[in-house]
Amino acid sequence: MLINDPTPRRRLSAGQLIGGYGLLALAVILFAVFAIVLPDTFPTMANLTAIVSAYSVIAILALGATIPIVTGHFDLSIGYGLGLGHVMTLLLVVNAGWPWPQACLVVLAGGAAVGMANGLLVEFVRIDSFVATLGTGSILYAVTGWVTHGARIFPGPHGLPEGLTGLYDSTFLTLPTPAFYVLALAAVLWLMLERLAVGRYLYVIGSNPRAAELVGIPIRRYVILAFAISGLVTGFAGILFAAQQEIGNPSVGLDYLLPAFVAALLGSTTIKPGRPNPWGTVIAVAVLAIGLSGISQLGAEFWVTPLFNGITLLIAVGLAGYSARRRRSQA
Repeated sequence: MLINDPTPRRRLSAGQLIGGYGLLALAVILFAVFAIVLPDTFPTMANLTAIVSAYSVIAILALGATIPIVTGHFDLSIGYGLGLGHVMTLLLVVNAGWPWPQACLVVLAGGAAVGMANGLLVEFVRIDSFVATLGTGSILYAVTGWVTHGARIFPGPHGLPEGLTGLYDSTFLTLPTPAFYVLALAAVLWLMLERLAVGRYLYVIGSNPRAAELVGIPIRRYVILAFAISGLVTGFAGILFAAQQEIGNPSVGLDYLLPAFVAALLGSTTIKPGRPNPWGTVIAVAVLAIGLSGISQLGAEFWVTPLFNGITLLIAVGLAGYSARRRRSQA
């Protein structure tokens, strides 16, 4: 009589548990460590609010970057798009006197148009997504300098409309409202990727374009859609950034590119290892936010932040590649 050994199954379950939720556990461990080391400042509601406020724009930008990654492409224009989006919001409201909702709609439409242009360059002109989006990003940066003449945009004596600033500085259930923007956006993207046919198509395109073509999936249409969604989300991040800063600075935006990509890539190693996913991206942003906030409160030098982001990016790329290879080998 043969008896099945349950040990391999237990080991597999443990491995899946660690692979799926290890990054979440890391976030909890980091928070606990910094709470012990910095008991007076770190585990406080004021610090939690500050972290959420500081990293909400990065989280939204990272969620936007996740969608093209699902299809196997990268959008390097998001940092430049963030810079242009926030100055355009302020230019239209402050200089042109537009109502802020109308200005926001134009910025959202412009972001989606830039995303579509990226998709067209990748799919019809057949330019590699790294090169194509880096090129369009440079153009966006040039447009930012042109429309601002290299100068900052300051609101008048009455400041910005309360409706616009309220997008960022309001609270809901004692937490900053941007936290709920992040959660809502992640939920919408999760629904799209996991529960709708469009999400299945995007994942198939990213994992096996040849198979997607053979089963009749219109690859070009969905890749362009992925870039358009990325541009739309980037436009929203630009609006929120304008509400946060309340000053238009043509030189900002690039500082947000690296952490957003780190989070998007690192997020593909958790929840569903080997697959870019919104909730994994949110957890990755939490790890970055907790780590950098704790390090900053410990008195780290200014260069520690880019060092942390760079090392984390290398780790994220390595882990994402390993997870993808492991997933293919188990398929």
